[in-house]
Amino acid sequence: MNPTNKLFINGEWVAPVKGGSFDTVDPSNEVAIAQIAAATKEDVNLAVQAARNAFDQSGWPELSGKKRAEYLRRIASLIRDKQQVLAELEVRDNGKPLPEALWDIGDTAFCFDFYADLAEKMDDEQEKAVTLADDRFSSVARKEPVGVCGAIIPWNFPMLMAAWKVAPALAAGCTVVLKPSEVTPLTALQLADIAREAELPPGVLNVITGFGAEAGSPLTEHPDVDKLAFTGSVPTGRKIMQVAATDIKNISLELGGKSAFIVFEDSDIAKAVEWILFGIFWNKGEVCSATSRVLVQRKLYPALLERLVAEAEKISIGNGFEEGVLLGPLVNGAQYEKVQHAIAQGVEEGATLLSGGKRPEGKTKGFYLQPTIFTDMSEESAIWREEIFGPVVCVRAFEDEAEAITSANRSRFGLAAAVMSADLVRAERVARKLRAGIVWINCSQPTFVEAPWGGYKQSGIGRELGEWGLNNYLETKQITRFESEEPWGWYLK
Repeated sequence: MNPTNKLFINGEWVAPVKGGSFDTVDPSNEVAIAQIAAATKEDVNLAVQAARNAFDQSGWPELSGKKRAEYLRRIASLIRDKQQVLAELEVRDNGKPLPEALWDIGDTAFCFDFYADLAEKMDDEQEKAVTLADDRFSSVARKEPVGVCGAIIPWNFPMLMAAWKVAPALAAGCTVVLKPSEVTPLTALQLADIAREAELPPGVLNVITGFGAEAGSPLTEHPDVDKLAFTGSVPTGRKIMQVAATDIKNISLELGGKSAFIVFEDSDIAKAVEWILFGIFWNKGEVCSATSRVLVQRKLYPALLERLVAEAEKISIGNGFEEGVLLGPLVNGAQYEKVQHAIAQGVEEGATLLSGGKRPEGKTKGFYLQPTIFTDMSEESAIWREEIFGPVVCVRAFEDEAEAITSANRSRFGLAAAVMSADLVRAERVARKLRAGIVWINCSQPTFVEAPWGGYKQSGIGRELGEWGLNNYLETKQITRFESEEPWGWYLK
């Protein structure tokens, strides 16, 4: 493995200017597994300068889309070659079960391949003729890379979230300074080494590790950064938006969620329970789009609740390397305490803790938590309104379609939602009334690189993935030419 106690700047592994470091910890046993370089403002300056030089002087933006696609495909191929090793690093760094990590790394490789395809298409689609009312002029609209991008990613899907930003940015012709979460930096460092192995030109991708105040803030504030792409919490996103306003930077924000899952009485109970479980307990509930508010039509409510509790209590909890484990430890002690506080607050506010909510028996080390199910909470309660980011689901009954839609939409978030019904006409009708950027019908959480991803309201600004993700990293330029042989004749007669 490449040195974890160094930063990747201008194609080389370098020690941080001030020599700082910190430990990354295995959440399954609370043991430090690697020492990580702690970047400061000085390192950020070096990384941004490398990215600036690569954009302005290396010819990277001027390469054909086909040529950039070759680099992206090399990266994808190398990720697949190292899939097992990378997945094992994700398990050790994040705590998720190995099958989930393998799935994530496979998706990461596919993301680079997908944007390689879009990069190639840019060669034919980069310029589009514009029809003008005055035939003395001709005009084209041209897509060009936005410039140097600062990408800040979270800890829940470490390498996949890096790909969601790095792949489209490189496809567009941008250069990138990537800052992974200090909680899960290992696979981002591996991505840097993969880029080096793929012979990506120096400075096109730079990776700096460190904390928000010392590394993240200087990156967002840097005057030579043209674009900020952030995935994470609403409070941090708000700060980034405020900073970006100073220089009027291009930004895209993918923030929190408190997504609703509406289950109508004609739904198959087994299928509904399966998707509810997947929607909240996949990746330990550390998912921005997790369907953590479940609304069940009253006639189905008692039977579904009974089945949901029974199945949740069967979920195997343990180290992500153990066969059959479906729920690993939360990512770190801070997140564990945050989720435990939310559970205690729910009980204090009068909600019924129907199942879970405790450390599993026999787990004395590691940040393990049972799948947790609440009922009887008020719509004004914190556990119903606020994102918990853990394996905690809240379930309420509703009477009719109108009530379900109103309740689902009564949130400051609008990232995702789900609806389940045997009546597809109703399901489609409800989906169109939900104020969310992603709506699933008869499922929850399937995510495809080809489709747009992003939210309404405080869940963010802009869209990632698909062609929309590529457009995040492109500016549109108008080039208009005077074609007439006759003089314009406005001033000179």
